[in-house]
Amino acid sequence: MTTGAERLLQVLSDSGVKYIFGNPGTTEMPIMHALRQFPEMTYVLGLQETAVVAMADGYAKSSGSAAFVNLHTAGGLGHAMGALLHSQIAKTPMVVTVGQQDTRHSFSDPLLYGNAVGMAAPVVKWAREVLHPHQIAPLLRRGLEATMTPPLGPVFLSLPIDVLTGETTDLVEKPSTVNRTAAAGGLKDLALALMEIQPERLGIIATDEVNAGDAIAELVNVVDLLGARVHGPSWPGGMSFPASHPLWKGNLPTTASEMRSVLSDLDAVFVIGDNPFISYLYSDGPALPQGCRLYQITHDGNEAGRTYPTELACVGNLKTSLHALGLLLVDANGHHEQARAAHRSLASAEREVRLSCLEAQLEEQKQRTPISPFVAAGEVLNALNTDVIVVDEAPATMLHVRSFLEKINVRRYLFMRSAILGWGLPAAVGAALGSPGSPVVALLGDGSALYAPQALWTAARLGVPVTFVIMNNAEYNILKRYSVAQGYETGGNSTIAGMELDTPYIDFQALATAFGITARRVYRADEIHSAIQEGVSSGRPNLIEIVISTS
Repeated sequence: MTTGAERLLQVLSDSGVKYIFGNPGTTEMPIMHALRQFPEMTYVLGLQETAVVAMADGYAKSSGSAAFVNLHTAGGLGHAMGALLHSQIAKTPMVVTVGQQDTRHSFSDPLLYGNAVGMAAPVVKWAREVLHPHQIAPLLRRGLEATMTPPLGPVFLSLPIDVLTGETTDLVEKPSTVNRTAAAGGLKDLALALMEIQPERLGIIATDEVNAGDAIAELVNVVDLLGARVHGPSWPGGMSFPASHPLWKGNLPTTASEMRSVLSDLDAVFVIGDNPFISYLYSDGPALPQGCRLYQITHDGNEAGRTYPTELACVGNLKTSLHALGLLLVDANGHHEQARAAHRSLASAEREVRLSCLEAQLEEQKQRTPISPFVAAGEVLNALNTDVIVVDEAPATMLHVRSFLEKINVRRYLFMRSAILGWGLPAAVGAALGSPGSPVVALLGDGSALYAPQALWTAARLGVPVTFVIMNNAEYNILKRYSVAQGYETGGNSTIAGMELDTPYIDFQALATAFGITARRVYRADEIHSAIQEGVSSGRPNLIEIVISTS
């Protein structure tokens, strides 16, 4: 006979799950005891549930595999809800479980009992409670498949303690083999339509689906064949197109009116993936210019024509579909050949001018004290190499970082897709676990770093190669800038309450030391490069606080 907890771990092991991200309590003890029988799996202990879910999110994004999370009852789920909402928005594949009170006395409102399924349901693909040990294996297998099926996203299971301790006689079934590589239909019509558009009048927008579908190489081939410029979405979860490519034109801005302005010279937009038109502040009118045609390939049928009607939307596996589209474009490649070459040449020249201006601005500002956000971003990025994964949750420097990514090639760039702070620091720990051998540099605001600093302890415990870089301006700078930009304040800066983080001054070196991590503080721009290189080359978790100006 096998207990429910043992069966759960057997299914996870058979499915290739390497890590359990969790924070245990009494209802999870059956799992913790059974885990001793499965040495191939590692329990990643987080000291608070926000950190647990965000670490799992970073792992899933970095590895491309589904993450498994185990939390303690409805209370632990409540602590994790902000991070779980992020994972829903970011479409992160993740199976989230919570231990639940014994069903035999749930009617009497026992301690720690709560409607966990009802809490989780709004932020996951589906949620249910396991009612018998026999149900554990099929429901867990269903969850592992569902989370990896487009649209990707978290699923949820509630695990009552009597189900985990109960016995099951069901047979162990091998994991399912599911082929999700079917190409989209309509690609021939799409190729013909795209080839009729002059390269300079077509814009391509590459979304996070490209990275999730391991389709960057196929996308680059399509872009080269079409000769059209490429943008990223207005609020990305990462980079789905090489920023060093001459046809890269940066991410869209974050208001509909600004997006419309950027795209105003185009006859058509070709979206690769899901909705790229994510607004932050309201502005009148649509993001897509009037008369601009929209074409799309996506692996998620829910996203086809979701916000604006399409001339043609094709639904299928992105890697397979883009490969097939590339072959069709090769067959029709005689169209606009000279125009493509001219457009690429012009784009290359414009890129060289941008990079030259970037370096000139960096040199001009280097001697300033305190360090400007622009210089902090440039000096950090200049110290990195192609093996590094960058996790970015630093609002003061994020736009500058993306500018410098045009000249600095890194292995991967991950960003807070939801704009819900508290993801970045723990996500960096998970990203390191998901890509063994790759150092991680986490760029964090001083405010955002304080939502889940407990992950520093997990980083120290595991010895992961993460350099945590705190961009410290001692204030909620993005809110102060918003306040001024929206006309709430005049005179150049906000004076409203709740914006300052300087009395008392937060000692990040002491915080890091308390969690077992070495730390240093940097005041001058000429100290940044060596500090970052030393931190990355150490192969150990470390923290670097960079004191920056407010503008």
